[in-house]
Amino acid sequence: MDQYNAGEPEFHAVDPPSEQARERALRRYDRLIKPPGSLGRLEGLGAWLAACQGQCPPQPLTQPRAVAFPGDHGIAARDVSIYSAEHTPQFTRALRQGGTALHALVEGTGATLRIAELDPERSGAIDVEDAFTAEQTTTLLQAGAACADAEVDSGADLLIPATVGVAGTTPATVLVAALTGVEPVAVVGRGSGIDDRTWMRKTRAVRDALRRTGAQRNDPLALLRIAGGADLTAVTGFLAQAAVRRTPVLLDGLNSTAAGLLAERLAPGARAWWQPAQESPEPAHSRALRELELDPIRDLGISLQQGAAAATALPLLHTAVRTLRDIRTHDEAGVSPPAQHRIS
Repeated sequence: MDQYNAGEPEFHAVDPPSEQARERALRRYDRLIKPPGSLGRLEGLGAWLAACQGQCPPQPLTQPRAVAFPGDHGIAARDVSIYSAEHTPQFTRALRQGGTALHALVEGTGATLRIAELDPERSGAIDVEDAFTAEQTTTLLQAGAACADAEVDSGADLLIPATVGVAGTTPATVLVAALTGVEPVAVVGRGSGIDDRTWMRKTRAVRDALRRTGAQRNDPLALLRIAGGADLTAVTGFLAQAAVRRTPVLLDGLNSTAAGLLAERLAPGARAWWQPAQESPEPAHSRALRELELDPIRDLGISLQQGAAAATALPLLHTAVRTLRDIRTHDEAGVSPPAQHRIS
């Protein structure tokens, strides 16, 4: 896709989705011809979408958009993944050509896929040097925010950020550990499917990068400068600006959720506009979800970071909308509610 025009992002506290629309949706669920609460999580998802749109029933999602953010991580040179650093441009090229897991999972969901064109410069090896300069960090954050603006302005009604890059879970784990105050050994996962020796190298890299964050652990921009990556930094701006623009987001795995921790600090209240697709096998992901107080839709055991989990959850959002729009109420269907069914 074309390079996004990045202006200065103006992040601020975010207004929450409409609580009135959420309550109307929950009351409507109580009136539908079904036992109360019998649709489980679908009812919560339908109410969340109603709140995000400010209306009940919510409109069908007609232009969901997945946006892939490439990131070339210098820490990949430490052999913390089953892939080498040279695979990142190959993966990015494959995304443009089609036939990736994300293409397969997005197809049929009604979503379209775009690729954000970011600065191709590789980030520093974060165990010994900063990922970027302050200027580069700001530019990447601006690019992510501009990307969100471009997608919303073109009509996107739901966004899915996807990260693409070898060793991306390493800086993501550093960011989660820095922001939650946990030790590396408690949050370092297997990422791409690494063995024990590679896990030990990854844990050392996370430990050393975490030490470098020092007193900057409460400064989102400093953390991204020291221990981020192009994908993570841009997704941080993307998530914050999507919330500013009142647009719901399906979070994917560890990488997008780690970016969410930072975006929530830049734009307090942004997390109310996000719904995590799953809780992945990465322990840092579980920790980040708890910190954000977000409840994942499902657990499919998907460790791939490339928007895979979010793409599998999108059909559930379509279904949640249909439950509110298409199921008739007891009154509409001429069906008496159950004797113990309280309708408020």
